[in-house]
Amino acid sequence: MTGSPLDGIIVVACEQAVAAPFATRQLAELGARVIKVERPGSGDFARDYDTAVHGLSSHFVWLNRSKESVALDLKAEADTVLRLLARADVFVQNFAPGAAERLGLGADALRARFPRLVTCSISGYGPDGPYRDAKAYDLLVQAETGVVAVTGTPDEPAKAGIPVADIAAGMYAFSGILAALYERERTGRGRHVEISMFDALVEWMGFPLQYTAGSGSAPQRAGISHAAIAPYGAFAAGDGGEVVLGIQNEREWAAFCAQVLQRPELATDQRFATGAARLANRPALHAAIDAVFAQLTAAEVVARLDAARIANARRREVEDVLDHPQLVARERWTEVDSPAGPVRSLRPPLEPAHLGPIPALGEHTNAVRAWLDEPTSR
Repeated sequence: MTGSPLDGIIVVACEQAVAAPFATRQLAELGARVIKVERPGSGDFARDYDTAVHGLSSHFVWLNRSKESVALDLKAEADTVLRLLARADVFVQNFAPGAAERLGLGADALRARFPRLVTCSISGYGPDGPYRDAKAYDLLVQAETGVVAVTGTPDEPAKAGIPVADIAAGMYAFSGILAALYERERTGRGRHVEISMFDALVEWMGFPLQYTAGSGSAPQRAGISHAAIAPYGAFAAGDGGEVVLGIQNEREWAAFCAQVLQRPELATDQRFATGAARLANRPALHAAIDAVFAQLTAAEVVARLDAARIANARRREVEDVLDHPQLVARERWTEVDSPAGPVRSLRPPLEPAHLGPIPALGEHTNAVRAWLDEPTSR
């Protein structure tokens, strides 16, 4: 794609599952050529997670558009892998700790051979420490970092509904690689980017950890509400519709009481007069709101909230989001090709983006082998 920010950048990725493929997909969409090295015969095991997209895995479809797939045995064809890396700008891998070194693909060994190469390792818990060799599926990392402890209802914890540990690690890897490429423009040398799912998700736990360290107690699980702000969450109207709202400051609280609830006296009620008081008396606060909303339709509640300039939203099911009016109006849906034919695909947040097809396993092996035999100026 002419004019893309990463035109001419070649990325070799020995990757599977979610975190590393998510990082390299962002690079591909900025114009990098991403060569995905897969195990012959089976490939990335995320190909088999489900068959929801015309027989293809929803995870694989999400994570691997715009890439080339090369089937290589890393042990038997180590020479071919090194020939690929000789032409590469970036090498990304999410092997188990120590595996890259055993294959001769450790960061230090590679940079001694290819000084300009940017290397990126994504692991569960990092290259050292007592958890170095622990299995690190997304759910397990959510549990270890406390995400499960702060998610769910007061009665029952829950995991986040999307793979937040993988996504966090993938995004830090993506930004780290971009920074390393920028640094290379100044120094002429690559660097190693080390990312762990644990470190990435602990960073995302910043507010609950700071809250706990400062107060001596953890924020309480509050379902769709907020652990430290009230009112903040979903409220039912009299017609059964649900409206989500959030009050961020005292000005909004006064407007909410006067214009939405039409009970201005609640703004100075000692139970609700401050953010801390509203949080401490959340059941009574919700009861007061519910009593008013029960007399209104969801549309009437939204009209009052809009008039008072109170932030609000509709709680949508996943099916509703597919046709969200904002996605439709901004033409955020497109199609990309795949081994099963065209599939619906969201445009990425970073635009303009290169959107290429989802590769079949080993689809580009012969073409890449032929390319390796061509002369290079690198």
